[in-house]
Amino acid sequence: MTYRQAIIAHASVTFFMTGVVWFVQLVQLPLLSRVGREGFCAYHQTLARRAGWMLIGPVLAELASAGALLWLAPPGPSWLALFGAVLLAVIWTSTLAIQLPLHRRLQAGFDEAVIRRLVLTSWVRTGAWTLRFATALAFFFL
Repeated sequence: MTYRQAIIAHASVTFFMTGVVWFVQLVQLPLLSRVGREGFCAYHQTLARRAGWMLIGPVLAELASAGALLWLAPPGPSWLALFGAVLLAVIWTSTLAIQLPLHRRLQAGFDEAVIRRLVLTSWVRTGAWTLRFATALAFFFL
């Protein structure tokens, strides 16, 4: 894989994931509070399973392409690849340390306070992915 190919692959998957995270932030997560108590566990379990299967490929592709950019970057724009990798670390840290435990709490049943906290804390990932979008776009201008 060439550096240019890595940029294109990385931008493609990062742009996709940025769109996904904005959809999740503005549509999917806020609507959890509208499901109500009855049927919430089944709904949440199905949502998590389907989202997981849909996103595993793009998530792994984003990790791989971020690694390829770090590996292949010429000396000049290597700071951009490093910044993108740091943002990815922020996303994964937030996901594993905050959002995943909140989703696990919701597996036990509907909890409006947990849903509000999930929506609020997910802004960290939304912001980081938005910055990743800008970073991925910047590669085309270097």
